[in-house]
Amino acid sequence: MKSSASSPIVVNNVWKIFGDRSQEAFAAIKKDGLTKAEVLSKFGCVVGVADASFEINEGEIFCIMGLSGSGKSTLVRHINRLLEPTTGEILVEGDNVMDMDEKSLRELRNQKIAMVFQNFGLMPHRTVRDNVAMPLEIRGASKRERWSEADRVLSLVELTGWEHKYAHELSGGMQQRVGLARALASNPSILLMDEPFSALDPLIRRQLQDQFMELSKRLKKTTIFITHDLDEAIRIGNRIAIMKDGVIVQTGTPEDIVMNPADDYVADFVAGISKLNLVYAHSIMQPIEKREAERGPISDNAQRAKESLDLNDLIDLSVTTEGPIIVEDDQGKTLGVIDNIDLMRAIQGNRKEEVA
Repeated sequence: MKSSASSPIVVNNVWKIFGDRSQEAFAAIKKDGLTKAEVLSKFGCVVGVADASFEINEGEIFCIMGLSGSGKSTLVRHINRLLEPTTGEILVEGDNVMDMDEKSLRELRNQKIAMVFQNFGLMPHRTVRDNVAMPLEIRGASKRERWSEADRVLSLVELTGWEHKYAHELSGGMQQRVGLARALASNPSILLMDEPFSALDPLIRRQLQDQFMELSKRLKKTTIFITHDLDEAIRIGNRIAIMKDGVIVQTGTPEDIVMNPADDYVADFVAGISKLNLVYAHSIMQPIEKREAERGPISDNAQRAKESLDLNDLIDLSVTTEGPIIVEDDQGKTLGVIDNIDLMRAIQGNRKEEVA
């Protein structure tokens, strides 16, 4: 089945219910609106994913974030059909994964999609180079071709010179870079990354995040990145889907989620997140007409700022000017205005109440 959708990954109404009576449970959910707890009590089944739908843009890093048991790792394993959904549709580059036979699935997993796990999964009896070259060996590539490509991707993850070492001779961070290199060796168009950095020390984790983001810009791989850490999701993701009890409760850019949490659950997550590098001028400005009606005319000599400036930059700018800041687009068109009250509301968490 082909889809007209241009998105590399399209997920439509995917459910995963674990248990022998999963189809009965699904029918009861649709008919009677049973809760997750009621499904467990009545059918002995567990709802892992409930009616998940999203599309991912080409080259995007799409983070799926949630606590343990939220369904995020279960969901990502449906993309390459490591798990069979109870119902729903999954399209990868226009092909319905659910229609694929075993041969087509093997080709999908070996040529289009690569997966990086939290557990590095390196073969202890193989050298770094041979571990990285494994996907090409499975394809039947020659030894020269395998090693050449392995050396190329090892240079991308800054492991040149470590080709002949074994896993036990590498640090945890280096082992994870080998795992990433192995995924890249097959030149997939899609990466599935299931909490790849969560077992690492904070400093190493941040370094690998930086390296991954740089590689992502260069290679433009479409990526689903699973994490339980909202700081990591905000730092890495172009967009974030937040899951709870198998349900995607909100999807949006980091700025969307921090500024406009969909419910109390999301609000609790973002409460401790610094907004200084996440919130931009276009999100906190107000119409010039409204501001002038409330506080009088704005000087023609008012300071001007681009709509893409973040709160940090706006705070620095406000220190050097007494009046409001005019916000404009890249062509110099006036879009709105920001004054100190707008800045304070944004810093304090986008509070809606009036500031005295």
